[in-house]
Amino acid sequence: MDKRAEKMGGRALSAFVEKLFFRPGRKERIVSSILSPLSWLYGSAMWLRRKSARRQRYRVPVISVGNLVVGGTGKTPFVISLASRYQGAAVVSRGYGRKSRGTVVVSRKGRILCDVSRSGDEAMVMALSLPGADVIVSEDRHAGIRKALEGGASLILLDDGFNRVDIEKFEILLEPEKTGNKRVLPAGPFREFPSAGRSADIIVKEGREYERVVECDGAGKRLLLATAIARPERLDPWLPSNVVGKYILPDHAWFEKDDLLDAMRRYRADALLVTEKDAVKLEGFQLQTVLMRLKLRIDSSVFEAVERYLKEYYAT
Repeated sequence: MDKRAEKMGGRALSAFVEKLFFRPGRKERIVSSILSPLSWLYGSAMWLRRKSARRQRYRVPVISVGNLVVGGTGKTPFVISLASRYQGAAVVSRGYGRKSRGTVVVSRKGRILCDVSRSGDEAMVMALSLPGADVIVSEDRHAGIRKALEGGASLILLDDGFNRVDIEKFEILLEPEKTGNKRVLPAGPFREFPSAGRSADIIVKEGREYERVVECDGAGKRLLLATAIARPERLDPWLPSNVVGKYILPDHAWFEKDDLLDAMRRYRADALLVTEKDAVKLEGFQLQTVLMRLKLRIDSSVFEAVERYLKEYYAT
């Protein structure tokens, strides 16, 4: 199989899985039903793991921002919004999609210490957006927390940390507006049985406690949307009318300059329309881009709940 055919096959599989998880039709529901015994086994194993976990407490408070479903629920901008409120905060992330392993310090108080290939796209977005915080990536969250403490962190924010059941933390669980498939992996998008959400300290639902606000310019240009995010259809409500086509890769995938140029020629596009998560991977390509800036409008009750937790933590 040549490289082009391999890429097309990967995109087709990714598109099928996203439809299976979030917009299942008749065919996808049949596949989901066939996979449901595996889902029950996986969900049961995750339930046992959560019930039997011994949680480690750290000398500073740990706040987790996570979700039960795979795919984007706005964790990155949520973490940015929360971390920007506190001095001495450190974000510890898994660093999905990065080309490195182990514990990597991405930034110290806004000073970037590695490139995006070592940090991963989401971690680099957080590092660039948080000049007063540290950002660290590590497969081992305990190692990441220890590295943050070595740097003097007084508050740890755990990105995508809901399934890190061996850490004592305040759980903020982000919930999408709707999910078309309630099954656990691999038959559906849930990482654990939906009932696991009861262990969260606060459930923050999109459209209720938070909503997305997207801004972009580029008026008058023919724009090609180029993105490698989960569920790219989420961007559709905010796309400007001058978007002439879409170039979509699987979540966290890396772009190839020649492929982007081919797509721009095919659609006769003047510039690429990209999210911040995509933009950090286009550095050095010298292609004209227009940025979609995603922010979250978060209800004050969420920040009040975090403040109550911090007061209780320091009182014990």
